Amino acid sequence: MAHEMNDDLTVFFDGGCPLCSREIAHYRRLKALESISWVDIIREPSRLDRFDLDPRVALAAFHVWDDSAARMYTGAAAFVRLWSSLPGYRWLARCITKLHLTPLLELVYRRFARRHFLKRCREGACSA
Repeated sequence: MAHEMNDDLTVFFDGGCPLCSREIAHYRRLKALESISWVDIIREPSRLDRFDLDPRVALAAFHVWDDSAARMYTGAAAFVRLWSSLPGYRWLARCITKLHLTPLLELVYRRFARRHFLKRCREGACSA
């Protein structure tokens, strides 16, 4: 699928989640190596269409689209991809990658993501 993006990365986040919003606000203040488009999936669900990304799927896990690689990263791999472009986090991304820790990080992330998703659905965020 061809994506018409001018940004190297597109980060999809749950803007209705206070924790998620604070984390993304922190990342946005950093000077990234790539240009980054930030998509609040709650406020801009139509922007998911171009990536064939279902809103519930987007809410269930963190997603980062890498335009230069034409690849969608999800979960822990999405965080590692984002961190690799951010000052103060590149060392962490390199360490996780070199030590092959992404699968372990994914196990931890899945536990958080599942609880977060269920909580957000109870709050009505999963409604169409």
